[in-house]
Amino acid sequence: MKQQRQIRQDAYKSGHGFINRYQKLIKDVVIPYQYEVLCDKVENTEKSHVILNFINAGKVLRGETVEDGFYGMVFQDSDAAKWIEAAAYSLSLFPDETLEETVDTLIDIIANAQDKDGYLNTYYTIKDKDKRWQNLMEGHELYCSGHMIEAACAYYEATGKDKLMQVMLKNVKHIYQVFMMQENEGFPGHPEIELALMKMYHMTGEPHCLQLAEHFINIRGKDPKFYEKEAKKRNWTIWGADPTNTDYMQSSMPVREQSDAVGHAVRAVYLYTAMADLASEIEDKELHTACDRLWKSIINRRMYLTGGIGSTGIGEAFSVDYDLPNDTAYAETCASIGLMCFASRMLELSIDRQYADIMEKAFYNTVLAGMQLDGKRFFYVNPLEVVPGIAGIAPTHRHDLPERPGWYTCACCPPNVARLISSFGKYAYGENEDTAFCHLYAEGEVSFENGLRLVCETQYPYDFEVTYKIISGNKKLAIRIPGWSKKYSIMVNGKKSECGLINGYVYLDVMSQDVVKVTLDGNPYFVYASSKVPQLTEKIAVCRGPLVYCFEGIDNEGDVLSIALKKQGKLEVKKWEEKILGNIVKITAEAMKAQKIETLYTLEMPGKDNYTAVAVPYYTWANRGINQMRVWMNSL
Repeated sequence: MKQQRQIRQDAYKSGHGFINRYQKLIKDVVIPYQYEVLCDKVENTEKSHVILNFINAGKVLRGETVEDGFYGMVFQDSDAAKWIEAAAYSLSLFPDETLEETVDTLIDIIANAQDKDGYLNTYYTIKDKDKRWQNLMEGHELYCSGHMIEAACAYYEATGKDKLMQVMLKNVKHIYQVFMMQENEGFPGHPEIELALMKMYHMTGEPHCLQLAEHFINIRGKDPKFYEKEAKKRNWTIWGADPTNTDYMQSSMPVREQSDAVGHAVRAVYLYTAMADLASEIEDKELHTACDRLWKSIINRRMYLTGGIGSTGIGEAFSVDYDLPNDTAYAETCASIGLMCFASRMLELSIDRQYADIMEKAFYNTVLAGMQLDGKRFFYVNPLEVVPGIAGIAPTHRHDLPERPGWYTCACCPPNVARLISSFGKYAYGENEDTAFCHLYAEGEVSFENGLRLVCETQYPYDFEVTYKIISGNKKLAIRIPGWSKKYSIMVNGKKSECGLINGYVYLDVMSQDVVKVTLDGNPYFVYASSKVPQLTEKIAVCRGPLVYCFEGIDNEGDVLSIALKKQGKLEVKKWEEKILGNIVKITAEAMKAQKIETLYTLEMPGKDNYTAVAVPYYTWANRGINQMRVWMNSL
């Protein structure tokens, strides 16, 4: 049973703080830029062809000749879906007739690409119509439908327009016919549609959505050899995926028996998100327990300090416990977005700050690091250490780039970042009948369905005072106190509140005109790693609030590799003398810097000099040219 639920997208109106600046960047720069990319109008970027794929699919269905056919990855349709979803969330925050007309036009194009039976996928419609539903392992048909379902839900919620919703309800009925009525075997190679079906069910009450989601979740892993059998039935493949690698596709065993997060990290957390949502909807305690085990596997043994997950580029996957290398980390941006989704659904099952703490960690570090500060370049992979000349060049490090590309052939991450930032309010706030929950700190006005209205004022994450002004309503207000905040205070109408914490939340009875002020600990602090992580022996990291800091060469005489932080050294918060990296706050740390060794090896111990090292927030790295970067520093 749900303890609380996300607020509606239109319930949150952003204010003038940090989140608002990012949401305006998405509106003003990212959404228009990405649409130009989808239309192949941006020079010196990877070709997208997404919109032309839909146009060409419509032509094929009408029997017209298509010259340039399909181009891109088999899941190329999902880029358009995520763009629509980001645009929908943005329209809820910033109404824009021109953008809405653009989305409506794209939806018309998509609707024209839907077959009479409800099937919708440009790859198979254009290239291989006779091969539909024969390659669930690689084909991504259900994955693409899932993202388009999410787009339909978001656009309907934002505008009330249901054309795309009707398209996708028809598509769901087709999928139901194929997998439930005709009893075709199988489940998605890439989980995604499961969580999307749950969203559509919550919004429409359509029973087919719940039944399909439950079916795909329940059948996964019951026959670990399913994909091998599927592969034997056909004499073709899309990219030669290994059907025996069941961990990669989370199908080694039924989901209720799984204990460790394995395989492709994005696929894993998308699946876990749907599992948690279904567990709360049908009150499945066994499924809830499985989600809890998988959650602990990730955050206790397989997650980076930055909230990145998936430590190996081999399969973009989880590795084994405590294998968290810094310089070859994969930590895909999409995986951290998926982790936020999983955490949000776990919060619906149990109000516990650990879930919101991880949402915050993933967002302010890996997710934001996935996009350049100007909104026009993106990281797919988010390492915690970069050395130019090795990163992006050495065979073991080719996936870890020292600067963000403009776009990707596999462009899942850029539009994913856009939709996440634009929908931040849904993650920040939740509610039930008698309580409004403040999981994350986001300036703006919130109107809860239970009748409470409030305004949040804060300059978080660089300032640590958060004020809630109650506009109307008489309810409970539950505010998370982050686990990293060693001290805090709560003032209600100018008087100190002595309320204790319940699973990391303060619960207050509030009414109209009340003012609640939360003050958190803004002191920078060191973080130390378990000795079970071999790469982090005797290393320390610097954080302040939710922000993980890193050391870049540009601030440290071009060389961070020779710096060792003093374990008992002083950390100081410093304002930049001028506006740099979006007017951030830097931290200085007492350190020693080893003198250079010119030869590869020497018998002479190098000298060390006292040094003041400079750190900047991890999400801002690689915005000032190619240079060294480290999160975890040597210590002495």
